[in-house]
Amino acid sequence: MDELGPSGESIIDYSIYDAIHAGFGKVVFVVRESFLAEFKKRFEPKLKGKIKTEYVLQEIYNLPLGFTPPEGREKPWGTGHAMLMARNVISTPFAIINADDFYGRESYEQAAAFIQNNPKDNYYAMLGYALKNTLSKHGTVSRAICEVDSNQRLTHLVERTKIGYENDKIFFYENDEKTELTGNEAASMNFWIFKPSFFKYLEKGFIEFLEEKGKELKSEFYFNQLAGELTKKKIAETEIINTTAQWFGITYQEDKPLVQASLKELHKNGKYPENLWE
Repeated sequence: MDELGPSGESIIDYSIYDAIHAGFGKVVFVVRESFLAEFKKRFEPKLKGKIKTEYVLQEIYNLPLGFTPPEGREKPWGTGHAMLMARNVISTPFAIINADDFYGRESYEQAAAFIQNNPKDNYYAMLGYALKNTLSKHGTVSRAICEVDSNQRLTHLVERTKIGYENDKIFFYENDEKTELTGNEAASMNFWIFKPSFFKYLEKGFIEFLEEKGKELKSEFYFNQLAGELTKKKIAETEIINTTAQWFGITYQEDKPLVQASLKELHKNGKYPENLWE
C-alpha cells in the first residue's frame, strides 16, 4: 500500500489498472487478516464497478488436515501457499503476480493474449524479463533463471538466491563460488499464467513440501519451482513469453526514489492519466 505514484498510487494500483485495460475481469487479493480491513478501505471504493474483487487470507495456520506450524514460525509458507489460498475462488485461466512489482502494460496484454489463444489444460506460460533489467544497484536479489528450447518452452528453472553486480558484471554467488551471467537470461518475476487444473498439483506439492520441510522456521513453497518440476517431468508445458515491458520493484529502500521517478515519467509521457482512478 506504499504510495509511490504522483497522486499517491501504489504499485498494485498500476497492476490492476493495466490488467483491466488488457481485459481481465476479476482480481483476487491474497492478504493477511491483520490488514484486510485497511486494504479493503483503500481499494474497494476505487475499484467498484471497474473489476470484480475477491479476498482470500494467507495465514500461517492455513494448512492441510494433519499439519500444524512449528513453534516459532512467523511467516506464511511462500508463493505456492499464497496461490493455494485462492483455489476456491478461481475457476478460469488466470495470471498471478507479485503485488509489489511493476510489470508494464504490455505484459498484461501478452498474458491476456496467451489465455485467449491457448486453451490446452496443462499448458502454462511465464513472462520472461531479461535478468539485467531486474537487478538492483543496491545489493543482491533472488531470481529464478529459466533455460528454454528452440520453441521458447521452459526446459529447466533454477532459483538463484544471490545475484548482483560486481564491477559492472553480473554474477550469482553460491557457497564460496561465483559464476558470471550474461544478463540476457530469462528471469521469472513471478508473473505466470495457469489453468485451474494447476491447483491439484499445487495441493499435492504443498503436502509433500510440508512432509519434508514443514518443521523448518523459514522454508518456503514456491509455485514456480513446482511448475518447473511439472515441466521437467513432461506433465505440463510452459511457454516463456519474452517481454520488453518495463519492470521495476523495491528490493531495497534505496530503490524507492528510482521507482517514484520512473512512475512520474510514465505519467508525464501520457502512459497513464494524471490520476489512475478519476
